[in-house]
Amino acid sequence: MAMNELGNITKGGNGVAFLVSAGIVYEIVAACCSSPQTTELNAKQRAETLMKWVKIGLGQGALFVGAAAIMDKQHRTAIVAGGITAGAIMYASYAHAKQAGLASSEPGTENWETNNTLDQAAIGGTAAALVSSAIA
Repeated sequence: MAMNELGNITKGGNGVAFLVSAGIVYEIVAACCSSPQTTELNAKQRAETLMKWVKIGLGQGALFVGAAAIMDKQHRTAIVAGGITAGAIMYASYAHAKQAGLASSEPGTENWETNNTLDQAAIGGTAAALVSSAIA
């Protein structure tokens, strides 16, 4: 590899800008939501609220991608392309998860029969067993 090629790698470029832009959208949506898997598993109980947070996450991602595009005119196209690509993929993933979850006959992973929380006795018993084994 020629030294001038090495210098170009460290300066970044459209590929790096695209990946950074896509990565920030994935990170922001993940921060707002659990996962497409959780959406599918618990769609019957929480589909609307999960999708609300997907939309909030995508909005936040758009703000960051827009700010980056304004700041870095040289890589603006790659930044916007990365953000749009990641946003579209993430929205499609969650939309599919919601649809699949609502159509599934499998039970969710959450127990909404006891005050919308998991069985606290089971959680407490598990925690006590973990503490007990850690002390022993």
